[in-house]
Amino acid sequence: MSTAATTANVPNSAATNLPPGPRPLFPAINFIKLRRNPIRFLTGLTEQFGDVVYFKLGPQPVFLLNNPDHIRDVLITHNRQFMKGEGLQRAKKLLGEGLLTSEGEFHLRQRRMAQPAFHRQRIAAYGTTMVEYADRLSDRWQHGEQFDIAREMMRLTLAIAGKTLFDADVETEADEIGDALSEAMALFNYLTLPFSQLLEKLPIPAMKRFKAARQRLDETIYRMIRERRESGEDRGDLLSMLMQARDTEGDGTGMTDEQLRDEAMTIFLAGHETTANALTWTWYLLSQNPEVEAKFHAEIDAVLAGRMATAEDYPRLRYAEMVFAEAMRMYPPAWIIGRRALNDYRIGDYHVPSRSIILMSQFVMHHNSKFFPEPDRFDPERWTPEAREARPQFSYFPFGGGPRICIGENFAWMEGVLVMATLAQKWRMRLVPNHPIQLEPIVTLRPKHGMKMTVERR
Repeated sequence: MSTAATTANVPNSAATNLPPGPRPLFPAINFIKLRRNPIRFLTGLTEQFGDVVYFKLGPQPVFLLNNPDHIRDVLITHNRQFMKGEGLQRAKKLLGEGLLTSEGEFHLRQRRMAQPAFHRQRIAAYGTTMVEYADRLSDRWQHGEQFDIAREMMRLTLAIAGKTLFDADVETEADEIGDALSEAMALFNYLTLPFSQLLEKLPIPAMKRFKAARQRLDETIYRMIRERRESGEDRGDLLSMLMQARDTEGDGTGMTDEQLRDEAMTIFLAGHETTANALTWTWYLLSQNPEVEAKFHAEIDAVLAGRMATAEDYPRLRYAEMVFAEAMRMYPPAWIIGRRALNDYRIGDYHVPSRSIILMSQFVMHHNSKFFPEPDRFDPERWTPEAREARPQFSYFPFGGGPRICIGENFAWMEGVLVMATLAQKWRMRLVPNHPIQLEPIVTLRPKHGMKMTVERR
């Protein structure tokens, strides 16, 4: 273990001090700064105080980690010493006890039941649908049209998730579902406010809108479950697998409709949301870097030679994958991970009291100049095999890590590359002049004002 590594459950006399960090006279100042601009606040802390930072949000002790070894130990080596952080605990209001939010043995059993739907052979079979839906979108575009590409990517990835994982055609209601999801995401901040449990009980407009959005999403999920139960079909997709799964370590029963709803909601919504954001930021970065875009187009033309992409092309589109990887470095869709310490813990010489929150920000880590020189420069060459090998594992972790790593990671990589290749065969995108680019870090990292772009035929 490296000298920077973490040791768990050994609070001794040499490890009772706290790391450096801001000590404002009024701890509420930290909370205000975090909510006003979380990325600026967290980035500023690491620049000023280093790889381990301590601060308080009200009475809550928080430790911010920006060291790959420390992050590895929290997510992998000592992962049983932690539970999900406060943000995802509150996300249960939308996602229920799905894979993203559930804990302990229940989470492990649910993950084992869902895992077969994400095996490599099955993901390869999804490739045809990914390309077909992207090609259908491409055919609808006209040269010179302006779109909010963020909305277009949300609609596309939602339709792909619905078809591949639930064999459901949700294209016709994609806008309505997307609007409900955006409403729920926008109101998520209310769920993380102090006394949010009290706010939920009040008939304030924000809570009414959140509940209405959740109800709209539930309607789609429960309809898919109801229709599948009535048909009794085994379509070999995720929904069929979850319906047939039995809790062999418990009472042998299958999932209730509520359990199915929670898993479907998590994978359906969280899965399409992150990929859509990654694609949106990719189109933006390509539009700002013509040399990279030209090399990207040259690879697509050479590999595909004018035909539609297939899953077999995915391993051959190496530069496209490097572009996608670099976009997720600069604008990671999942931009922060939180954990709560179940017991006293130790990070180097620092003592972490039980119940403390540990934050690990992909955005902050991915912009660490120790591992990514000139971190604000878009450079896909950072993702050659040699460059990857030279960096520690958790200098880059867009999908998390350890036993809770995103179950759909391989799905997202293939979807991202195949969608990019399909759309870029015919189109290039140009940012509409003076369109504001501003980060909106809520549950995921969205562009706050969307991404207004003009599509131009190649």
